[in-house]
Amino acid sequence: MKMLLKWLIAVLVAITATAGPLLAQAHSTAAEAQQMASEALAYVKQVGLQQAFEDFTAPGGKWHNKELYVFCYNFDGTCVCQGGNKGLVGKNLLDFKYPDGEMRNKQMIEVAKTKGSGWVEYQWTHPETKKVATKATWVVKIPNYDGFLAVGYYK
Repeated sequence: MKMLLKWLIAVLVAITATAGPLLAQAHSTAAEAQQMASEALAYVKQVGLQQAFEDFTAPGGKWHNKELYVFCYNFDGTCVCQGGNKGLVGKNLLDFKYPDGEMRNKQMIEVAKTKGSGWVEYQWTHPETKKVATKATWVVKIPNYDGFLAVGYYK
């Protein structure tokens, strides 16, 4: 019986030691969000806006990695692609209030217009846990277009 108990403890220790790093890899990083945004901009130049918006919105594939996905808005606040929720495409969300009560879409538009790129942090529902969590989003103006694309990760 003691041998079985020692064996079970050893197995639990081994599982615990490997689970932490594996779980850590399941979350995205700021660098990964910026990289996906950079690749998305290059893709827009390669295939054009309409095709890129369709591909960014389509579920799965290259534009969905862990909790990362691309979303895009016109400067008037209309969602033109949304990898996390296709139902938002075509809706004007300029005055949409996030769970923290702020209108972050206006903030993202301002960052894209004035700085060209930058981080915007807010509260958003995590697609896997379904709980509101802190999300940081890298916003980038799309060249020769009155709008931006963005990719966010959960902190």
